[in-house]
Amino acid sequence: MRMRVFSSPSWRRVELIGRISAVLAVIAAFLIGPAPSVLANSGLNVAEEIECLALTIYFEARGEPDEGKIAVGHVVMNRAQNPLFPAKICGVVRQGGIKRYRCQFSWWCDGRSDQPQEWSAWKRSKALARRVFWEGTKDPTQGALWYHADYAVPSWRGKLSLGPKIGRHIFYRAP
Repeated sequence: MRMRVFSSPSWRRVELIGRISAVLAVIAAFLIGPAPSVLANSGLNVAEEIECLALTIYFEARGEPDEGKIAVGHVVMNRAQNPLFPAKICGVVRQGGIKRYRCQFSWWCDGRSDQPQEWSAWKRSKALARRVFWEGTKDPTQGALWYHADYAVPSWRGKLSLGPKIGRHIFYRAP
């Protein structure tokens, strides 16, 4: 019986494999976001953050087309990345407390149940929240930090830069 002797791989092949692995890691990070171990070390409860984002999408935009739901999700994400607001999604959503009409998102302090009742809308809100959280969507709001329904006339709207109208919401950026 003859034994086959394998030569060690050439350095060029090893170098090529290393480069391919690095490129694949960059692509994976771009497509799915930071590795779960990085997020775990940050003290961020990913499941809770996505749940807060999904609840906001559900209660603020469940009657909107997907672009409107995604837009609301991006406002929350934009705020979490802005030093004027809390750094975590749930902190952004709950900002202002539970005192009626003092919170940033009306569903959080309207005195009603915060349990989704429409199964298909809740399922869709969760799916879109995951996509927005993991950066699988483009921000249609152009960096907006505020929005309101098109039938509302808040006093603060004149102090901000007007952004796009998406569905029934009008979006605003910092001046």
